[in-house]
Amino acid sequence: MRTPPRAPTANSVAERMVRTIRTECLDYLIVIDERHLRAVLAEFADYYNRDRPRRSLWLKTMLPSPVFVRGRVVLRPVLGGLHHAYARAA
Repeated sequence: MRTPPRAPTANSVAERMVRTIRTECLDYLIVIDERHLRAVLAEFADYYNRDRPRRSLWLKTMLPSPVFVRGRVVLRPVLGGLHHAYARAA
């Protein structure tokens, strides 16, 4: 479906997603080829949907996970350490 002419906000959701991917991921990496780009985008999409906190959700993630009160905090690097996901060890 094509966006209508003279309607700059018709595709605002897609534009915001492209900007988020660029500013949080692609501006910091050198992409070698299409296969590498697909792998980077897949890993970023997984991080974006599972671990990235949202202000609109009061700094919770989109996919809820079980909350552990005790245990040590475990760090999981995402995209080679560009981002980090934190969780408590079960």
